[in-house]
Amino acid sequence: MAIFNLFSKRQKRVRGELPDVFVYDQLPNQLRVQIIHIISDAIGEDDYSSYVKEAYEFINDVLCREYGLFRLTKHFNSHAQSVFNYFLGVSEVEKALDFVEVAFRVIDTFVREINYQYNSKTKIKPDEAIRELNDRFKEHGIGYQYESGRLVRIDSQFMHSEMVKPTLALLMEKIYRGANEEFLKAHEHYRHGHYKECLNEALKSFESVMKAICTKHKWNFNQTDTAKSLIDVCLKKELIPQYLQSQFTSLRSVLESGVPTVRNKLGGHGQGVEITSVTDAMARYALNLAASNILFLVEHEKNM
Repeated sequence: MAIFNLFSKRQKRVRGELPDVFVYDQLPNQLRVQIIHIISDAIGEDDYSSYVKEAYEFINDVLCREYGLFRLTKHFNSHAQSVFNYFLGVSEVEKALDFVEVAFRVIDTFVREINYQYNSKTKIKPDEAIRELNDRFKEHGIGYQYESGRLVRIDSQFMHSEMVKPTLALLMEKIYRGANEEFLKAHEHYRHGHYKECLNEALKSFESVMKAICTKHKWNFNQTDTAKSLIDVCLKKELIPQYLQSQFTSLRSVLESGVPTVRNKLGGHGQGVEITSVTDAMARYALNLAASNILFLVEHEKNM
């Protein structure tokens, strides 16, 4: 089922009440209930078969065996009720995620089989369920996603703790206020799957940082300058120290071919005849590259 952009959700976004970076040690009750809805719709109901019952029984048995338990909860009328009550009540986030991973592995394999689909009443297909799960994680700012049969931390692909948080901390300075707002918008667009908008805001933030540095040091530039022109100014003014330039001979090509090129080719111009598509992986790459470039420039400016 598609995620509805409810009025209350839009208002929270306007008020800035949505999380700015991913967290890993929380799984709020609202998200748990939403995940149960997804699993229930994907596993469905039996239609003259026992496939659904077997799916829930398998999830229950795997968790009981791995945890060394005879049962997950004291009172239950079915395996479905047992695993859902366990998921809602368990306080250890990693164990709650165990349930999510096992349940979605069942959806991704057993539920996907033709016989299951033919003999059961399901409301959504496995791919829809997986897509909604990952979207819900992003919506709540939880740094996990299901892919290739397992849950993975997104910071293994997009380095939040090492890159994003330090970048946000540095951009809290008054001169970087605009860049900070744009970087947060890029991050929010990514979480909500708006990948083209993510690229545009990432580049805006990158450009705003360079403009702020140029303004602070009274370096000549035009407000309409593109990333390439701003990079040239920063390099000519030795934002990178002279004694380090030999070690960063490829920096210009990295900066010029990174975020600006990704954005220019995929996000920021007319699409022409063909409709272009920005993938999740491409958006993550652009955010990661923007964060690392911003971090590098701001930290080196402090040492000038």
